Amino acid sequence: MARKALVTGADGFIGSHLTELLVREGWDVRAFVYYNSFNSWGWLDTSSEDIRSSINVFAGDIRDPFGVKEAMRGVDVVFNLAALIGIPYSYHSPQAYVETNINGILNVLQAARDLGTERVIQTSTSEVYGTARFVPITEDHPMQPQSPYSATKIGADALTESFYRAFGLNVGIARPFNTYGPRQSARAVIPTIIGQLAAGKTKIKLGAISPTRDFNFVTDTARGFMAMANGPIAGKAFNFASSYEISVGDTAKLIAEVMGCPIEIETDEHRLRPADSEVERLNGDATRANEALGWKPEFGGIDGLRRGLEITANWFRDKNNLARYKTDIYNI
Repeated sequence: MARKALVTGADGFIGSHLTELLVREGWDVRAFVYYNSFNSWGWLDTSSEDIRSSINVFAGDIRDPFGVKEAMRGVDVVFNLAALIGIPYSYHSPQAYVETNINGILNVLQAARDLGTERVIQTSTSEVYGTARFVPITEDHPMQPQSPYSATKIGADALTESFYRAFGLNVGIARPFNTYGPRQSARAVIPTIIGQLAAGKTKIKLGAISPTRDFNFVTDTARGFMAMANGPIAGKAFNFASSYEISVGDTAKLIAEVMGCPIEIETDEHRLRPADSEVERLNGDATRANEALGWKPEFGGIDGLRRGLEITANWFRDKNNLARYKTDIYNI
């Protein structure tokens, strides 16, 4: 019999890619999407008919323990991707992040205890490390909350690990570095750049361009979740990173080169983080994921980044996809 999975946040960027991969790999998938009166399934609405017809969609709210428990009945593995992730939005609405990111995973973990769920995979972020104190960043790097968002993800990670230690729940923490690719929100830097260029602009508005990032293509991230579903996790966190470091400014230049567009970068003060909140450097070490789970990036290094950017840019250039974005508005 096919293993049964619940993907919370299945309507989102990474969640929709993971849902599609699970279906293609023969899983029986229940997709937990955020309830809304339009009956929108988010990015799953754009999936092929064979994908949509293969999933069982459950509309709910990760903050509601009753709905979460109902959605989890009968599943073997829960991938918790439901979260608030925009850093600027967390500056003025931090309580929403506590309720979604911390209370949400608490609902999942408690339901998993009650239902005897085989395993729970919690989604973390490289933002929990803050600015690198050493590189490459391993899972033993100190946690450093530099935004309310990262603070809630640190709390969610700690809560997840506590259920392993206190109750023996089989959990693991997926910690992707800067995931990018088709369908990503315009609040992130790569779609911000590509979206503006695809809309015909040459003067691109950005925040700080000196910070470095470790960009991980979305299919590599989805494969990381799959590796955790099939391998030993034992309460541990796993970095999923390309292990290639590049500045935001150089990323913008590479995107312009890939797209064959001229580019001029303008600093938008509204896009700058407070000085002590900006994560200046990220460069991940994925050794643990490789050795324990057999995972390694297919889009690693400068060549992999270039290939991933080409795929992403081509997706954004499709007028139907670009129409979903407001490229002239700063999306926090």
